[in-house]
Amino acid sequence: MPQIHPTAIVDPNARLADDVTVGAYCIIESDVEIGPGCELRPNAIVRRFTTLGEGNLVDSFCVLGGLPQDLKFDPATPSRLRIGDHNVFRESVTISRATTPGGATVVGSRTYWMANSHAGHDATVEDEVVLTNSAAAGGHATIGRRAILAGGAGVHQFTWIGEMVFMQGNSGATAHVPPYTLLADVNNIIGLNSIGLRRAPDIRDEDRRQIKEAFRLTYRAGLAPREALAEMDDWPDISPAAAAFREFLRKVVSAEPPFDRGLCPHRIGRRGR
Repeated sequence: MPQIHPTAIVDPNARLADDVTVGAYCIIESDVEIGPGCELRPNAIVRRFTTLGEGNLVDSFCVLGGLPQDLKFDPATPSRLRIGDHNVFRESVTISRATTPGGATVVGSRTYWMANSHAGHDATVEDEVVLTNSAAAGGHATIGRRAILAGGAGVHQFTWIGEMVFMQGNSGATAHVPPYTLLADVNNIIGLNSIGLRRAPDIRDEDRRQIKEAFRLTYRAGLAPREALAEMDDWPDISPAAAAFREFLRKVVSAEPPFDRGLCPHRIGRRGR
């Protein structure tokens, strides 16, 4: 049986695995499902239509599955928050459920959310993402696998952040950020995430070489994004990592409203290189 503190409030229609631990003063609403090995620390709240996989840690004062912060939203709308496995949600993390009937805000697995970080309605946060203190992703945003959002970083609604992007502290993105890049200030690509690429166990020397060439074509060759994409389409042997950069670019140039936000520029300046 789950270990439920006597002061916690757990709706009888919530489904908890046998080894779930629920701390003091927690609230778990109806239509919630919590998988094996999850722990809710005191004062955590899991709201209706939220699903957690296995091995998740939900720290104090988190609110998972809260109503979307959208003035048009009808609270009667049956929408969801779906969370994968082995995620850590530190103090006061908030994640909203989706706005569309049957839709879902989605969190992958092995993500780490530091205190006061947030994801809005209909957002997607992929595997192994790190959101540092007070980082936030707006509604309908996508944060790619292994991206890191440093303290106070913000992602505008309908914006895509590519795989292994590093957003510096207090930076902001209102346009799409391609994989493996560094973002500083607002919409300022300052180079590749070279340290992350060196540390990634699945990125080979040839991957790094091709990623550098893809970055050069996109940002330093004087080409329009569609022209850079056409150059990459002619490569005879493109690695999976470089192909991820190319396909992100293809997605950006073909995006339709409200996702037609364009690509973040590369500006040389005090923090550029």
